[in-house]
Amino acid sequence: MTTTLRPAGPEERHDDGTRARRYDVCVNSRRVGGVRLATDAQFGAAAGRIADLRIDPADRRRGRATVAALAAEEVLRGWGCRQIELTVPAEAGAAVRLAAALGYIERGRTLSKPLTEAPRLPEGSRDRPLSAGEYPAWRDAAVAEYVRTQVAQGTSRDRAEEAARADHHALLPDGAETPGQVLRLLVHGGTDVGHLWVALGRPGQPGGYVVDVRVAPDHRGRGHGRTLMLVAERISLAAGDAVLGLYVYADNAPARRLYDSLGYRPAAYRLWKPVL
Repeated sequence: MTTTLRPAGPEERHDDGTRARRYDVCVNSRRVGGVRLATDAQFGAAAGRIADLRIDPADRRRGRATVAALAAEEVLRGWGCRQIELTVPAEAGAAVRLAAALGYIERGRTLSKPLTEAPRLPEGSRDRPLSAGEYPAWRDAAVAEYVRTQVAQGTSRDRAEEAARADHHALLPDGAETPGQVLRLLVHGGTDVGHLWVALGRPGQPGGYVVDVRVAPDHRGRGHGRTLMLVAERISLAAGDAVLGLYVYADNAPARRLYDSLGYRPAAYRLWKPVL
């Protein structure tokens, strides 16, 4: 039996050069599932993304997903992609194992934690709102750090800078006063030692979401990162959200240890592999 991909609709092309198309997964022309292929929003036309790969229950455990994934890689290679991205829910054990077998490696993971009661902050620590006057300097530093992180992950500087400006404009149109976006500074012993950005009611996210959390370089290694996460949990609970999520890069071992110690668990893995 031959497993192939058959176009299930017209190709979508966009002004920025990205493209997408849905395909049926077929065995001898019989549809057994589907997949959506696209170029990646973060990395652009040189990176492909495999999304929504599904095999119908009656046709599972027969290697259909493996062959479909390999066929998808060939389509994306034909598009000129040199790397492939995919996101796998943590509870999809079979998909996680398949991705590992096909050579995908972890880029980062989304973490989540159910919240029950507001934690107490350590003695001498408190949080305060970021003021409108402080916002421009905070925004410029946050954009610069976002660009640095994205470039380190392989995004071109031009694309990273464009995305940073667009994201901050879309998420914070009213600056520090934007509804549903909470910006806080952590104060310890009368000194600002870090900042926090929590989004409430983010689409596709059940609860609060930590967009950015950072301790000032001169104050690291003193537990302030943990305190900032406790502040985030308090903010989420105060807004009526009993779940808090965030994203962490695979190579950020200190942050991963911190989140693990606080009870955050994987919700999804972002994976990638080069296409030779």
